Amino acid sequence: MIKKIFLMAFMVSFVASILMAQEVKPGKVEAIDLGKGIKLEMVFIPAGKFKMGSPETEKGRQKNETQHDVTLTKSFSIGKYEVTQEQWEALMGNNPSVNVGPKLPVTNVSWVECQEFIKVLNSKTKGGYRLPTESEWEYACRAGTNTATAFGETITSKDANYDESKIDKPVSVGGYQPNAFGLHDMHGNVWEWCSDWYANYPDGPLADPVGPKEGARRVVRGGSFNYFHVSNIRSSYRGDFVLPSSRTIGIGFRLAKTN
Repeated sequence: MIKKIFLMAFMVSFVASILMAQEVKPGKVEAIDLGKGIKLEMVFIPAGKFKMGSPETEKGRQKNETQHDVTLTKSFSIGKYEVTQEQWEALMGNNPSVNVGPKLPVTNVSWVECQEFIKVLNSKTKGGYRLPTESEWEYACRAGTNTATAFGETITSKDANYDESKIDKPVSVGGYQPNAFGLHDMHGNVWEWCSDWYANYPDGPLADPVGPKEGARRVVRGGSFNYFHVSNIRSSYRGDFVLPSSRTIGIGFRLAKTN
């Protein structure tokens, strides 16, 4: 009897470990041809549950990061990289970025202008493209982790391009190691627009949150090459300071797609 109980416990633990490993392995990549050899790569992210926000003990924590359970009931896809200047130019015919380079993330684009890019992209494909919700973004960034960053409680200039890296400009996408989902530059390089209006988190657990129906500022996530301190590139840090019409050298975006 004891052996059977031990065996059952072992099997439950073994299966759980397999499931956890499946949750954080790199997702299947879909490549969309934008013409002239320029491709947009989207990574499949499975549905799941995670703790959004940060524990009160996390170094650099902000008051607007109240930790709560979030369930994403549907899978989605998200950009393997930040949208690049060559991808933007392929669809929009211009390049608004101050720091110029085909593989650099496109910057100096407002939230409103990102919607125009998405509209054109959807018209040329099967559609479904959009900005990620704030919860989708954090879930994808964490990639199964509960630490301050996807690389652990601390991060260094070997892991991301942020203020302390002293590069002082965006770098080509994909230059740093990806997280467990296979996503690059979720920490640093440039801030990334999310679809949500900014507001404090509602109380209690949430399922598929999309933020409030209206507001003054849109959420940006991930930190950037020029934003003050390493604590601002933590997985839970919320950029709450940007009007949807704003354009800066430190803000770009990453696409999401409804599966």
